Amino acid sequence: MKTGFIGLGNAGGKLAGTLLRNGVDLTVRDLDRAAGEPFLAKGAKWAETPRAMAESCELIITCLPSPAASAAVMEGPDGILSALGPGKIWAEMSTTDAAEIGRLAALVAATGAEAVDCPVSGGVHRAATGNISIFAGCARPTFERILPMLRIMGRRILHTGPIGTASTLKVMTNYLATANLLTCCEALVTMKAAGMDLATTYEAIKISSGTSFVHETESQVILNGSRDISFTMDLVMKDIGLFQKIAEEHHVPLEISPLMIDIFRDGQKRYGMRANSDDIIRRLEEATGLSILAPGFPAEMVDDEAEELGYEVVPPGRN
Repeated sequence: MKTGFIGLGNAGGKLAGTLLRNGVDLTVRDLDRAAGEPFLAKGAKWAETPRAMAESCELIITCLPSPAASAAVMEGPDGILSALGPGKIWAEMSTTDAAEIGRLAALVAATGAEAVDCPVSGGVHRAATGNISIFAGCARPTFERILPMLRIMGRRILHTGPIGTASTLKVMTNYLATANLLTCCEALVTMKAAGMDLATTYEAIKISSGTSFVHETESQVILNGSRDISFTMDLVMKDIGLFQKIAEEHHVPLEISPLMIDIFRDGQKRYGMRANSDDIIRRLEEATGLSILAPGFPAEMVDDEAEELGYEVVPPGRN
């Protein structure tokens, strides 16, 4: 399937790289032409406009930083929508608003093409090896048509239901990851204040009922001092803001979520809109005068799981 990929950032570049590494006929595009050069050197083609990509490709994937960016790529004068038609698929891999993905999917359907809402989860470092998880919201026949490509990019693929369901679930998982990050920060700083060795603290959490994927990844780069998990505070604010919006629309009186938004808003004010998300621990370091560092931890996460084709995850009770 001739495939186009727009958005070669932290996640998109790794997903596109997995497609190219596995022999997919790939065309790429990014606002920064330099971001595409490594792909072109390995045999990918370049699209001058989103429209040109949609004209030449059967599957067009977008992985962009915001709903506004996706809308511009889809609806602009040389946008994807202007060249879609029967037989083509648009797959949105950005983390976005379910209502917005529904709006764009309706425009896609009006052209005779098909739309898939398919964000990823599980750590950007795992996108580099095809071991990330993918949620896919779309009609079942569309899911089965795109599944071979999703199996290349991801290890675990979940068909979540119709358009919008994947984005709703992805926003929820990012909310949980952010809550995990904040509790890990509080735990590490408190243990340091109590005189505990931080490497021992890390292992104690890891082997306990208090562990989590976030702890086993983000706590490591926090303790290293790089605080680089390839995710930034502006993206955190987007995601937890979308989760808060879902709760408000359904009249759920959340208590923790608004506090998390306040914490990250303060973090952005102190360290910048695009500071590393794990820099949020600096608020507590500054408040206590403590340094949350330990030797022997990596500066960035590297996935050491062997790459292999992914598979569909089937929820209990579903035939």
